[in-house]
Amino acid sequence: MLVQYRFNTVSLTRSAFCLRLLAAAAICAVQPASDVYAAAPAANTTPTVSKTAKPVNDWCPALTARLPKVSVADCRNAQLKPTGVNSLNGFPVLFRDMPADTRHPGAIRVLLLGGIHGDEQTASSIVFKWMELLRRPGAAEFNWRIAPVVNPDGLLATKPKRVNARGIDLNRNFPTPDWEKEAPAYWARVTRKDPRRFPGKKPVSEPESRWVYDTIERYKPDVIISVHAPFGVLDFDGPTDPPTRFGRLVYNRVGIYPGSLGNYSGIHKDIPVVTIELPHALTMPPDAEVQRIWTDMQKWIRQHIAAPLKTAGKS
Repeated sequence: MLVQYRFNTVSLTRSAFCLRLLAAAAICAVQPASDVYAAAPAANTTPTVSKTAKPVNDWCPALTARLPKVSVADCRNAQLKPTGVNSLNGFPVLFRDMPADTRHPGAIRVLLLGGIHGDEQTASSIVFKWMELLRRPGAAEFNWRIAPVVNPDGLLATKPKRVNARGIDLNRNFPTPDWEKEAPAYWARVTRKDPRRFPGKKPVSEPESRWVYDTIERYKPDVIISVHAPFGVLDFDGPTDPPTRFGRLVYNRVGIYPGSLGNYSGIHKDIPVVTIELPHALTMPPDAEVQRIWTDMQKWIRQHIAAPLKTAGKS
């Protein structure tokens, strides 16, 4: 019987599969057999829920092999858990809730996302670094829900790529009004059908974007922080004053796009979205700058985002 395997969306015979692994020895050294993915489902398949998710520690070597300045120990110390949603290639979307300490009852809820685009590795790395800071005693002033790697298939592709395993830009896949008309038209007219920015055939068609969508609906964050690279600016969408500076990053509107998270959440759901664009996709900022961005971000949240209990009872 001819046995076939799926590797980076290409079907291979057993012998060809082994030859490819040998040719990619550097990758194989850090990605065990568990990282060879199953075949992606058909385009109309609904997001999958993992019933037999592997221990998170098993996933850390593969992730950290692609992330600058994040060790396997850093990943394991983050204590991420499977959300119950798998990527198309079977990798769990991982997250952690880090609640505010007891001095801050009714604290602001922050949804912190990294790695929506898989080829922006620093966007995931810096989230891991901020999680280290949050573990310090008394550091948790807000309630945090954190997903450092929203697009694991993009990150773990043979060459990291912006899109997910189905070739869809997750940051064009959110259900902004008139998405069916505007998103495909924008992709065709403005991007000239750039495959890196393909929005998909329908909104929230992907398990990764569906998880973000469902989290916004259920967790009801007061603010969303989404980390990207490499424009080196701050972008903002939402009903309050934008930040002027986080560290060396200054506010400079990037734009509004059909299907983007900022457009969907910030403009149409009135949940402020700060998009942090780091200067480099592969080179992390210095440690001092990582700290400054973190400190300035928290200061802005403290000054511009109202905690739920503070607004309770107001008309």
